[in-house]
Amino acid sequence: MKKAAKTDRPARRSITLVYEDAPGKNVMVAGCFNNWQPTKALIDKDGCGVYSCRLLLEPGEYQYKFVIDGEWRLDNANPNFVPNEFGSLNSVLVVDAKK
Repeated sequence: MKKAAKTDRPARRSITLVYEDAPGKNVMVAGCFNNWQPTKALIDKDGCGVYSCRLLLEPGEYQYKFVIDGEWRLDNANPNFVPNEFGSLNSVLVVDAKK
């Protein structure tokens, strides 16, 4: 039996994003990890306005924004952000390598 070839790619990490707002919102996340397409939904499991989703990301730096009911917003819980080419800001997530 042949073993699968090892890759030098770093292991992906499970990252949970959380956004708090009023219940009943449509909350998505878009960033460089999904080609800025707001297709990843954050779910409010308990209906109390705490939305979350899990992403599997390789170590690195990722820019992103939440899209709430069609409006692009920073992650207010994340103090890390950078300017973008549209004259606004993007939140920055840094994923460390596993130790």
